[in-house]
Amino acid sequence: MNNRGFTLLEVLVAMVVLALSLGAVIQTAGNYTLNQAYLRDRTFAEWVARNQLATTLLEGRLEKRWPSIGQQKGEVEFPESSSDVGGREWRWVMKVAQTPEEDLRRLDIEVFPLNADEDQPALASLSGFMGKPQ
Repeated sequence: MNNRGFTLLEVLVAMVVLALSLGAVIQTAGNYTLNQAYLRDRTFAEWVARNQLATTLLEGRLEKRWPSIGQQKGEVEFPESSSDVGGREWRWVMKVAQTPEEDLRRLDIEVFPLNADEDQPALASLSGFMGKPQ
């Protein structure tokens, strides 16, 4: 008599291989999702830093003043919330330092999520320079 079909051992081995394969696929998909969220947050933080630098430079030119040496802090919602999408809240820190050139100051901006711990590294950092308004 010639039996056709799989033995119980073959079925169990196939199930183990399938379970391991599906576990790897699920883990990869989860890592991809976490990575996408991180990249989205970094992109938003970079935009916040660029917006803050541009605002500071523009205000300096329009009002003919430059920022005082020291540290400034602020909070901003970006992107702004709309009816269907909520905005994210960010905390930025801008350090203004005098350069060796008397008429030039350096602006270093770091951006953090609003609820981030104080010891957490910045999601985005940006540096710029501002000349003394004439």
